[in-house]
Amino acid sequence: MSQDKLFKLRCSVCKRDNYYTTKNKKTVERKIELQKFCKWCDKRTAHKEAKV
Repeated sequence: MSQDKLFKLRCSVCKRDNYYTTKNKKTVERKIELQKFCKWCDKRTAHKEAKV
């Protein structure tokens, strides 16, 4: 897997990097925001794309 397609997902509540994901830059031009489980907040929160 190439490094240029790998992105961190950061919790919008506690600001910790919890997940890594990929996206196709040709089809997805905006930043990704997903609902994921944060083990530090102990609940589902919005995780936004951050720089690697």
